[in-house]
Amino acid sequence: MAANSLQELYVTQLQDLYDAEQQIMKALPKMIQEAQSDELRAALSEHLEVTKTQAGRIESISEELGTDPKNEKCKGMEGVLKEGSELLKETGEKVRDAAIIAASQRVEHYEMAGYGTARAYAELLGYNEAAGMLAQSLEEEKEADETLSGLAEGINIAAQEAEVAHEAEANTGKSAERSPSDSKATPRGNKASARGKRVA
Repeated sequence: MAANSLQELYVTQLQDLYDAEQQIMKALPKMIQEAQSDELRAALSEHLEVTKTQAGRIESISEELGTDPKNEKCKGMEGVLKEGSELLKETGEKVRDAAIIAASQRVEHYEMAGYGTARAYAELLGYNEAAGMLAQSLEEEKEADETLSGLAEGINIAAQEAEVAHEAEANTGKSAERSPSDSKATPRGNKASARGKRVA
């Protein structure tokens, strides 16, 4: 809908956030299934429940306003989630969890921007209770982002170590392939030495 006042813009932002939360609730189960780390799966599962609560808050705020939270399509979140889905399809198992965190943190930052804006509008318009609810959702998004950053430290290092181990294994295989030819070279050298001795 076209917004011609801060009140209307506020309602539009709430609807955008609500649709974003609905999209996230559909996307998270796949991320949880794809995740290999128990800690990452637990963090994503916990945030799925938090997301349901956040959507419920928007429903309550919208009810107080007498508006429908379902009237807006969040194209921004749709794009972020699509990009994350494509990233997972193109990522190997060794770095899958690192990719999930990268995609998830993009989602969190998008939500943080949305909740921060909606809270500011609520405060200006005098919706103090709604502002408090939106501030709570904003803090939850920040906490989720911090949790993912903490997990990323270990998961990113593990992904790097897996790559180093893979390269070392590949190099060992190449060395093993070269060794038979090297062993053939030695007898030829011995024969040459033997012929040299006979000539002498």
